[in-house]
Amino acid sequence: MLDLITQQAQKKLWEQFHNSLTSEMAEEFLQTLLNLMMIVFVVNYDYRRNIKNFEGRYQFCSKDGQVTIGAVFHNGRMEVMEKKIERPNITITFRDGKTLLNFIISPRQDILGSMLRHDVVTDGNLNYLYKFGFMAKQLQLMMPQPLR
Repeated sequence: MLDLITQQAQKKLWEQFHNSLTSEMAEEFLQTLLNLMMIVFVVNYDYRRNIKNFEGRYQFCSKDGQVTIGAVFHNGRMEVMEKKIERPNITITFRDGKTLLNFIISPRQDILGSMLRHDVVTDGNLNYLYKFGFMAKQLQLMMPQPLR
């Protein structure tokens, strides 16, 4: 009986460890994406036009609280913060880190489907999410392709 309890506790601990790794990877990936976006805004005029006269405050987080990243667009600039921000225009809460990763790297981001599956909960103006999705997709299309 003690072995069964020990095995169950061990299994639960491994699951928690895996989930924390996934959440950490998701946060790192999102932060890398946002930082890359910030750099490309500086060096690429065509991409920078996406934020000309645009004001927006995005809060990304996971339901378990392990992922918390804010992105603020103001005066043609972008700032990324690893914390909760004040007065976000939209808060995007993902079920967990894995869901966040799947949503971001998906070739076709299905925002409505994600909401219906309860993978994503939003609070605020959805137009901001669509704008962010457009900018992330545009950045992805700019990515250099590997030589064959």
